[in-house]
Amino acid sequence: MSSQGYAFADVADVRERLRETGYLADEAIATTVFLADRLGKPLLVEGPAGVGKTELAKALTSAVGAELIRLQCYEGLDEARALYEWNYKKQLLRIQAGAGAGAEGTAEESSGSAAWRQTHDDIFSEEFLLSRPLLTAIRRDSPTVLLIDETDKADVEVEGLLLEVLSDFQVTIPELGTLKATRRPFVILTSNATRELSEALKRRCLYLNLDYPSAAREKEIVLSRVPELGERMAESLVRIVRSLRAMELKKAPSIAETIDWGQTVLALGFDTMDDAAVTSTLGVVLKHASDQARAISQLKLGAN
Repeated sequence: MSSQGYAFADVADVRERLRETGYLADEAIATTVFLADRLGKPLLVEGPAGVGKTELAKALTSAVGAELIRLQCYEGLDEARALYEWNYKKQLLRIQAGAGAGAEGTAEESSGSAAWRQTHDDIFSEEFLLSRPLLTAIRRDSPTVLLIDETDKADVEVEGLLLEVLSDFQVTIPELGTLKATRRPFVILTSNATRELSEALKRRCLYLNLDYPSAAREKEIVLSRVPELGERMAESLVRIVRSLRAMELKKAPSIAETIDWGQTVLALGFDTMDDAAVTSTLGVVLKHASDQARAISQLKLGAN
């Protein structure tokens, strides 16, 4: 993150500092994060919902002592919400004030292209600029992580807005010129792979594919967040969650929901994941009635 050096000394340093934040990174994650830092490249993290893509950005922010700037993508996102826009109301008031002042002056002062050029230069200045996440991240002087979350949910045209930021870490504003980053942010883009992102965008990034962790790693994650749960309960919980993910559900349980489930059964005092414990708390991990019905049927649970 520093303009004079790098955020991490080596891959082991990445793993250790992420672990200190509560994020357990495997070798592939740690290596890719290290390379993104060392090469100064944006990192595109792709995978199903709930595998820890956004959490990686949050953990990285904490690990390097940065501020997180987040652009949440959605259908209809445009330049005014992603990059910048002008404060049109304030500009209009300035134009009206200028016209009023000109009416009290000489005819020469209140007419002609020179007067309009002066007004134009005035209203298209920093005072009237509304900075949005991309521009805000580019202009910060302190350590920054820019999270462009769920990039695949935005329209294809939005990818064009990102290219200048991702390749040159700059934003061009026609009225002001090109604003270059004085301190490059660490950029993480996430995608749930609901659509294919453009080759132009991918070419500018390093790529990391995240999937659900192995049973052993997920158990380790759960115990790191809910240590009071115990080895046996954590193992049972993870085994059931992995069975749920193997079903054709509308929404498979995320890692965060596995952790929530562990906290739930602990709060309720369950000491075993029997039928009663599972059916009474299934809503913690499955948020669709059809998914719950399928789970009860396929796990052969007795619904209460």
